[in-house]
Amino acid sequence: MELTCVATCSRGLEEVLLQELQLLGVRGQARPGAVEFAATWEQVARANLWLRTAIRVLVFLASGPCSGREELYQLAFSVRWEELLWREATVAVQVAGRHAAFANTHFAAMVVKDALVDRMREHRGFRPSVDVKNPDLRVVLHLERGACALYLDTSGEPLSHRGYRPRQAQAPLSECLAAGLLLLAGYDGRQPVLDPMCGSGTIVVEAALLASRTPPGWKRSFAFERWPFASTHHLKEARAEALAGRRKPAAPIVGRDLAQQALNLARKAAKAAGVDALVRWERGDVRELPRVPAGTLIITNPPYGVRLGEEAELVALYRQLGDAVKRQAAGSTLWLLLGNPRLARQVGLKACKKIQLFNGPLKCQFCAYPVVEGEFKKGGA
Repeated sequence: MELTCVATCSRGLEEVLLQELQLLGVRGQARPGAVEFAATWEQVARANLWLRTAIRVLVFLASGPCSGREELYQLAFSVRWEELLWREATVAVQVAGRHAAFANTHFAAMVVKDALVDRMREHRGFRPSVDVKNPDLRVVLHLERGACALYLDTSGEPLSHRGYRPRQAQAPLSECLAAGLLLLAGYDGRQPVLDPMCGSGTIVVEAALLASRTPPGWKRSFAFERWPFASTHHLKEARAEALAGRRKPAAPIVGRDLAQQALNLARKAAKAAGVDALVRWERGDVRELPRVPAGTLIITNPPYGVRLGEEAELVALYRQLGDAVKRQAAGSTLWLLLGNPRLARQVGLKACKKIQLFNGPLKCQFCAYPVVEGEFKKGGA
């Protein structure tokens, strides 16, 4: 059975996600913030397990024009929920997008829920229970101008929830975006990696998962595993194959930070991800960066200075980072996720590539700076 699917992602990562799907043998078409594709249940299972940049994998149910409540209700009622829901199943409706008729997205969710309940009463004689936090079946309603679409969320928790970081811990970079940065930088696990300001270690952990060919979803469960109509045995097979194919990284992966507390969190995350033995952690000031082998991918997410008064304090940090890299990392490439263009100028290097991304709601640029021999002397330091 072939399903129509959508994998969602952060804006700017669509082409990377498309390439990931192609590696799984799936052809797709990118659209803003997502990739549409056709897949079997086996491919849906492998997508959830393997996709590093996807946030969710959705299965299409229905779509149509929508000018208001009645059309939305009729569309939702037309779905054969009786083939998807069982008596003990719990449901929830999540709304994405915008529509002039539904300024209150909670109202739109209630319309879909009412249609679902009415259809189940008519065809099965019972009313499904609602569980907003952990439903068996999460329905996603996507609204856009004059139209709407309904999907089933096969992932459950967002795929960024790899299982190696407590969800109450707020990281400045999501796991999916960190993996996307590595893939955009051309990382394939064969070159050395250094994050000189690693913080809680998300980039380093994602690099180790990628280099060791470890699927990002190997330590978590997915919503579709609860569904009697989904072929869940494919997931068990895919997990077994993936773990048998793990390997040791071909080059060093190093996380470095001045804050011991950050390094403690990073080590804890790496251990939970099963990659602690594959990475090296160093405590040190960015100004005291040791010699970096040529060909190293130096990649980091420096602070942006968004809050009032922070920008002036960070000018020196950006200059120190640029000077340290010019002095110690000739023949390497520095990649920075930059949320503040004024601070970017303090690095003192010329970017050869700039890619627009979003870190949450914040528009950023992911910039590549080649470091050539003699750059530090030329900079006049």
